[in-house]
Amino acid sequence: MDIDRACPTTVPAALTRAAAIVPDVEAIVAPDGRMTYRDLADEVARLSGAMTALGIRKGDHVGLCLGNSCRWVSIFLALGSVGAVTVPVNTRFRTPEMAYALKQSRVSTLILADRFLKIDFVDMLREIEPAVDSALPGTSLPDLRNIVVIGDDVPAAALGFEAFRALRGEEPQAPVTPDDVLLIQYTSGTTSFPKGVMLTHRNMLGNAFISGGRMGFRLADRFHSARPFFHVAGSTLSVLSALQHGVTLVSMERFEPAEALRLMEEERCTHFSGNDTMALMLLNHPDRRQRRLVLRGAWVAASAEIVRRVISELGASEAVVGYGLSEASPNIAQSCWWESEEIRASGRMRPQPGLEVEIRDPETGETLPADTRGEIRVRGWSVMRGYFDKPDETAAALGADGWLSTGDLGRIGADGRLEFLGRVKDIIRVGGENVSPAEVEDILHKHPKVRLAQVVGVADPRLIEVPVAFLVANEGCEIEEGEMIAWARGEMAGFKVPRRIWVVPDFEAIGMTASSKVQKSKLAQHAASLLEAEQAVAS
Repeated sequence: MDIDRACPTTVPAALTRAAAIVPDVEAIVAPDGRMTYRDLADEVARLSGAMTALGIRKGDHVGLCLGNSCRWVSIFLALGSVGAVTVPVNTRFRTPEMAYALKQSRVSTLILADRFLKIDFVDMLREIEPAVDSALPGTSLPDLRNIVVIGDDVPAAALGFEAFRALRGEEPQAPVTPDDVLLIQYTSGTTSFPKGVMLTHRNMLGNAFISGGRMGFRLADRFHSARPFFHVAGSTLSVLSALQHGVTLVSMERFEPAEALRLMEEERCTHFSGNDTMALMLLNHPDRRQRRLVLRGAWVAASAEIVRRVISELGASEAVVGYGLSEASPNIAQSCWWESEEIRASGRMRPQPGLEVEIRDPETGETLPADTRGEIRVRGWSVMRGYFDKPDETAAALGADGWLSTGDLGRIGADGRLEFLGRVKDIIRVGGENVSPAEVEDILHKHPKVRLAQVVGVADPRLIEVPVAFLVANEGCEIEEGEMIAWARGEMAGFKVPRRIWVVPDFEAIGMTASSKVQKSKLAQHAASLLEAEQAVAS
C-alpha cells in the first residue's frame, strides 16, 4: 500500500483538506473553547506567521508544555505547518525529567503554560535555567533562545502568548515533506533517561488516517478522547485522526469519569478512546446508567472482558482494539469496525495495511510459524526514524534492514491476525511457565466484586517469580483474600493463580501515568515492600 496515495501525509495538506471539506464542523471542543475547522485553519495561519517572526525555522525543536486544549492543537498544527519539530512535554514531569527532555532534545523555543493542574511550570523552568529571569541563552539550556508563556507569570526573558501571537512574519520558505520529523515523543517517564522517538509527518498522519477509518469515523462524527495530547495516543490517534476524517474532537484537561460521561452525553459523542483503566472507570461509575449516550464506536486498549462490556453496556457496538507503541507512531495492528464482535473483542487484529509484521524468537531472531508465541517485529511506513541523538539505542531497536524490535509478545494466526500477549518485560516466569499478567487480569475482571485488577510478579526462591494481584472492589463490595484466591483456582491453571491479593481503594498513590495507566514497575516494587514488611513482622 502506498500511504501517500491514500491520504494527506503532511500537516498543511491535511488541515487544508479538512478546512475545505468541513469548514463549519467543529474541529475541537475543549476547556478553553470551541473551534470550527475554518477557525482552526485561520488560527494556525496566524500562529505560523508569529513563529516565523520569532525565528522558528524548519527543523527547529520546539517544546510544548500545556494541557489538552484548543491552544495545544493549534500550536501543534502551526509548528507542523512551518516544518518545526514539536517536543511535547509530559505535564506530570518533575523538574529533573523536564530538564532532561528539554536539554536532550535541544529545544530552541519553549511554549508553556505558567501553571497547570496546580503545577507551577514557570517555577520549574526557573529552577532548571535561572537565565529565564535575565536573558537567554543560559548555561543550563544553551540551545534555548525563546520562551512563550501562556498565563500571567512571564519571566523577563520570555514573551507573553498574546504578544507572541501579535507578531507578523512571512510565509515559511522551505516546503514541508512527508519525511520531515513532526514530533519527538519521549517514552513514558518510568525510567531515569527516556528516549526521544522521532516520528515523521507520514508516520503520524498515515497512522491517524488508517486508525480512524478502522474505527468507523464518518464526517462530522464526535469523538471523546481525554488521552493526553503529549502522548501519541493523543497526538496521533486523537488530534490527527480527527483532522484526517473531519471529526469533532471533544477533550478534557484530565480524565475524570463523571465529567467524561457528562461530556459524552451533552456533546452527543459517537466514539470515545480509552485504555482498560479508563473504560472500567466509565463502566463502573454510578452516573453511567443516568446518561443517555449515543456511542457507536470506540478505540480501546483492553482485555476481551472489558471490550465486551464496552459494547454491551456503553452501546459502542463498533468498538475496536488496537496494539502499538510510540516507536510505530503508534498503531501496528487494529481490529475493524465492520468485523464480528467475537473477532474484535478477542483482540485478533489486522496489521495496518502496508506494514510487515512477523513473530520472531526473542533469543535467536528466527521467524516463527503461525500460532507460535514470540516477539512482535514490524517494518514499514509507520516505523520511527529513530531515537534522537541516541545511535546505540536506535541500532538496538531498529535493525539495518528496517525491522523494529518491539519487546512485546504476540502471535499471528493462520488468518493473518495478530494477538498481543503482553510486554516481554512484564511476563512472569513461574518455574518453567510464562504467565501473562493481562490474561490473569482478564479472568479476575469476571468476578462480580472486582472493579479493577492489576497483576505483577514478585521474586520467589523456588519458582523464580510468582504472580500477585491488587484489586479495587466494586462499590458496596468487600473482597476477602482467601475467598478470591479459592475462586481463582477454579478459573485458571494453578501456576497462574495470584499467591497474594491486596485490596486497594485506587492506584493513584502507588503510581499512575498521565494517560491513566498503572505503572507496573512501581506496583511490583510496592508488592515487594509489602511482602518484606510482612516477613519482618512474622520473624
